[in-house]
Amino acid sequence: MEDEQVLVRPPSEANSFLLPVTFGCSHNTCTFCGTYSKMRFRIRPLEDIKRDIDKVAKNYSWSLRRVFLENGDAIITPQRRLVEVLKYLNEKFPNLEKIGTYTTPQAALIKSVDELKELHELGLKIAYMGVESGDEGLLKKINKGATYGQIVEAGRKIKQAGITLSVTVILGLGGPEGSQNHALKTARILSDIDPDFAGALTILLVPGTPLHRDWEEGKFELITPFQSLAELKMIIENAKFTDCFFTANHASNYLPIKARLPRQKAAVLQLIDEVLTSKDMSRLRPEFTRAL
Repeated sequence: MEDEQVLVRPPSEANSFLLPVTFGCSHNTCTFCGTYSKMRFRIRPLEDIKRDIDKVAKNYSWSLRRVFLENGDAIITPQRRLVEVLKYLNEKFPNLEKIGTYTTPQAALIKSVDELKELHELGLKIAYMGVESGDEGLLKKINKGATYGQIVEAGRKIKQAGITLSVTVILGLGGPEGSQNHALKTARILSDIDPDFAGALTILLVPGTPLHRDWEEGKFELITPFQSLAELKMIIENAKFTDCFFTANHASNYLPIKARLPRQKAAVLQLIDEVLTSKDMSRLRPEFTRAL
């Protein structure tokens, strides 16, 4: 039922009209994610989507500027239907400036560059994609459903279409044992994709997920706060960006970081080094305040 939907959006979409185009996530098997675990994936009927648009347009037709397409990968919607949705949004909101969406790598790969360009011309300005790691073995272990090469291809297609690309990676996903390999290969995949925005989150265990069960059974070990900072340092140190706004200021992170890379690379590395050297826990976000 539609009242069972889960509305999840990036922090930067706080002021957007959240429009469900799909329910759930078409992949929905990543071992660390419980967001859509109880939802059956489905694409909404066009008439239902238009009905939601009409309700909002009654009061905000001229003032609404931003729309975010829900849920986990609205971009997987068949092209003709998605084009119709974007055209209807532009019709109902004449001053609409920006449409955003989540996408999985798999969903982005289904679309051709020309199809993505068509969506961009209709207002799709930004796509948010989870990369998680550049470690091929770890990608398999977490059931990402896409290889290193497929993730890079998906990101590059989105950028080629003119759509701004924002990606996320997860610190600590490889545990202490795989920490260095995870960090260095994540730096490499970020370099290969060269996104416009990149965000590093820190692993938080979600009860009921396979990764949480692995932790309960002693098969997975969490990294320490300072180990997470060491990973963050390795990623920033080794990633080669053209011009990327890089953040690690999510509620899950221990040390809030925002930097334009590569321009502010030296300054942000100096800050991380200072905290790593001091081992001063008071400079880190307290554990009880961390959240998904």
